[in-house]
Amino acid sequence: MSGTSNLAWHFINTGFHTGAYNMEYDVALAGKLQRGEILPTLRLYGWKPWAVSLGYNQTEKDINEKKCSEYGFDIVRRPTGGRAILHANELTYSVVMAADGKGITEIYSFISKALVAGLSKICPEVSYETSQPNFQSLYKKQESIPCFSASARYEVQINGKKLVGSAQRRFSSQDLPEVVLQHGSILLGPEHKLLAEILNVEHQEVKEKIVNDIGSKTIDLSSAVRRTVSFDETASAILAGFQETLNTSFEHQHEAII
Repeated sequence: MSGTSNLAWHFINTGFHTGAYNMEYDVALAGKLQRGEILPTLRLYGWKPWAVSLGYNQTEKDINEKKCSEYGFDIVRRPTGGRAILHANELTYSVVMAADGKGITEIYSFISKALVAGLSKICPEVSYETSQPNFQSLYKKQESIPCFSASARYEVQINGKKLVGSAQRRFSSQDLPEVVLQHGSILLGPEHKLLAEILNVEHQEVKEKIVNDIGSKTIDLSSAVRRTVSFDETASAILAGFQETLNTSFEHQHEAII
């Protein structure tokens, strides 16, 4: 990607934290980059406890809070758009970088190429989606409540099934440069399918369609390669993929920088 190769980047693995911590951390990284306090950053993290995140403009009525409590799931709102995600057995990545006049799809494409470069070390069949669904029409349907119900252009998949769900937000002001925050869930196991159990839907047939859609349209790394793929293995692969794509090494941050 023109303008990003050979630039210095930070890498940080913040481990497992609550939904509120994780979302606040991502926003704080974007702010620090915008103010010139840090380098572009790749962050990897997990969720403890597991949590449901809602898109920035999504209604809370989509989620059954009582069932979430029964399962022990947090509920948090993302600073980015998109639909509901259950953050369970996964590795989450976030990237904060300067926009530098690049469009949404250009940055999605760059990040997806880096993800594919890394994840293909674990599963050679990893690729990314090239078509784009009509989200304006899709989001009017209850079965679209889960983020993993459809793949957007440049989202990462295996044999047509969605492996990574991503969302992006831009931060801009008159006095500061525009920066991009993009983060996404990389499925390590099938536990994300529990999302269907904590959604508020009007009819049983809609719930059944959601269950079928999540089952037929998504895949996780462990199922794809028929062995357990760990957080640490995936983190190492993702870092390698970004290093190769950017043609640069990353400065490792061993302590939280927020």
